[in-house]
Amino acid sequence: MKASVWESKFSSRTERMTSSAIRELLKVAARPEVISFGGGMPAPELFPREEVSAATERVLKNPELANQALQYGTTEGLPALREWIASFMSKDGLEVNPDNVLITSGSQQALDLLGKIFIDENDYIVVENPTYLGALQAWAPYGAEYATVPMDQDGMITDALPHAFAKNPKFIYALSNFQNPTGVSMSLERRQKLVELSTKYQVPIVEDDPYGALCFEAVPTPSLLAIESQYENELKSEPSNVVYLSTFSKILTPGLRLAWVIAPDKVINKMVQAKQGMDLHTTTFAQCVAYEVARTGFLDGHIQKIIECYRRRRDVMLESLEENMPVNKGITWTNPQGGLFLWITMPEHINTTRLLEESLKDNVAFVPGDSFFPLGGGKNTMRLNFSYMPDAKINEGIGRLSQVVKRML
Repeated sequence: MKASVWESKFSSRTERMTSSAIRELLKVAARPEVISFGGGMPAPELFPREEVSAATERVLKNPELANQALQYGTTEGLPALREWIASFMSKDGLEVNPDNVLITSGSQQALDLLGKIFIDENDYIVVENPTYLGALQAWAPYGAEYATVPMDQDGMITDALPHAFAKNPKFIYALSNFQNPTGVSMSLERRQKLVELSTKYQVPIVEDDPYGALCFEAVPTPSLLAIESQYENELKSEPSNVVYLSTFSKILTPGLRLAWVIAPDKVINKMVQAKQGMDLHTTTFAQCVAYEVARTGFLDGHIQKIIECYRRRRDVMLESLEENMPVNKGITWTNPQGGLFLWITMPEHINTTRLLEESLKDNVAFVPGDSFFPLGGGKNTMRLNFSYMPDAKINEGIGRLSQVVKRML
């Protein structure tokens, strides 16, 4: 189609919008011959089709439920679902009030809403380095700048936070559990230190936790929200200095596009106002179906089934990397204790974007790591997803990828 007058009318904000490297990669990875470690997709064979179907039937066959599901809803979300989430999240000494829960159309919408209500042009946000690409995309149109904090095997290096605070940031963005992209989790000691510094410097925290329920270990580490709720300090400016995000995408199905925010009243109110200008409310039908599935207690067992599958696939990928990658060439990778991803660091001279071009010739896809670094860098890193492909495909794909790496080395 020819260029039109519309192009000259785009706002200056659109100049900061870019396509997601992951979304573009998924177009290539969708080819049936490609073994994809690229997208952060759950295993489709684990989708609870029968339970969702039965819940949908219950909703539609009950006139009262059907009328509710097919009608407009409140911006805050379905009251029954918000109550269920409040109960689901009330653990580790944390008690959540349903009034402090907002349902959003996926966590990505929640990130955009936070950008809309908090970020002015050239405001700084503290982020882990690397960090979630989707957050960078959500906040770029608002003119966000970034103060980055390095990571190690215990997550964000909190000793570096005071230096980042010199930028007078609006908030700290942290993925505490099985971080996207690295798969690394923040240690309990680091979490406690982060909460302490957040209060001392009056810089609140946005905790993004889509993978926390997918913990392969026996005892999950408490969330920043739970730790902060127990933190007594006269400097606290809010009932909670943490805004918490999570989602049904990893524990039920991403197609429903349902996530939630837990935040203080004033934050929820502003997010509701911003959401009303966006979509009025998250789809009521999906909320009713999700609630019908969740209220039966089904998710407890289903999450364990997901964990067992993903733990096994992680192990298969780690074992295949050990067997196939030239480990004596300075290649390292993380050992995630949950979630969907692991992170590989190549020797400095290996450009993983170039490596991807070569591996696609062998029908293997992954995500080059440089997109996750807001200030540049990471050209020798890559993210691999282990949740989507079955065991045999993981072995085959890592074998092919390793051959490409050996050729490049």
